[in-house]
Amino acid sequence: MPTLTVNGRIQAVEAAPETPLLYVLRDELGLNGAKFGCGLGQCGACTVEVEGRAILSCLTPIGVLEGRSVTTVEGLGSPENPGPLQAAFIAENAAQCGYCIAGMVMRAHALLRAVPHPSDAEIRDALRFNLCRCGTHMRILAAVRRAAGEPATTGATR
Repeated sequence: MPTLTVNGRIQAVEAAPETPLLYVLRDELGLNGAKFGCGLGQCGACTVEVEGRAILSCLTPIGVLEGRSVTTVEGLGSPENPGPLQAAFIAENAAQCGYCIAGMVMRAHALLRAVPHPSDAEIRDALRFNLCRCGTHMRILAAVRRAAGEPATTGATR
């Protein structure tokens, strides 16, 4: 029986090693933040972190994750006590339908761990793998800047 470390907790799962992480998170562990969007690694709705790096959980088999730490959006905070990045997304009203937001938050979280004060160009580059069909891109950019401690103004190019 494979084990995964998800949000700091060791979890025994009953899935086969080739099962995509997304299905284990949602179906076995009840963590529904990561969404099934395309199943092809093209939309980013399923983004989670593995040891600080953003990955697409729809393409990642659990067999390659043994001994590695997985973080989902649920591991960053809760609705009652959101983490700093989640709070910035809330403050900037960055979610419209909400489908892409967990993936955006996770990719932004990985960026901020690597580059604590990214430029707008770095934020845009990091988030280019995540699609938002509602068009809240400017508010998402402002939320990431706010979380980085930068002015949350949109349209600025540093």
